[in-house]
Amino acid sequence: MPYNKTTMKAEIISIGTEILLGQILNTNQQWLSLRLSELGIDVYYQSTLGDNPQRLAQAIRQGLNRSDIIITTGGLGPTVDDITLETISHILSTKLVYNIKIAGKIKSHFGKQCLNMPRENLRQACIPEKAKILANNVGTAPGFIVEQSGKILIALPGPPRELNPMFERFVT
Repeated sequence: MPYNKTTMKAEIISIGTEILLGQILNTNQQWLSLRLSELGIDVYYQSTLGDNPQRLAQAIRQGLNRSDIIITTGGLGPTVDDITLETISHILSTKLVYNIKIAGKIKSHFGKQCLNMPRENLRQACIPEKAKILANNVGTAPGFIVEQSGKILIALPGPPRELNPMFERFVT
């Protein structure tokens, strides 16, 4: 990131009803907080939200008003309850753009495992316009970074085995 990290305030928003209900342990907040601290970036806020677009939109808007960096985790998958892409696109007043290269990587991921790809997975090939794509070398959901009005919004997938290497490769 080309900013003065020592003066930046960060916020982490974890998305997923399964996390909110305690069905899955949220290790992402701890891991990201430690990594950001090592980078000299202060984490001021953390929140966990269920799969609700109105509450997610409210949390992201609040984050954009009070923090320099907002990192979301989760909600980038192919299912109906994966709401992060659409919600961020709506908040930033930008459209989602289908990326053929990402679609190819998703198809290749399934092909390497000799699995039939559900058509729903191609919705993961849609990225907010003007976003920097973060390739996912482990799973199918790419992440992305959007900079707008001096704020940085980073969307990462929820599974730690995907999130951790993506953060290390593209964000640090």
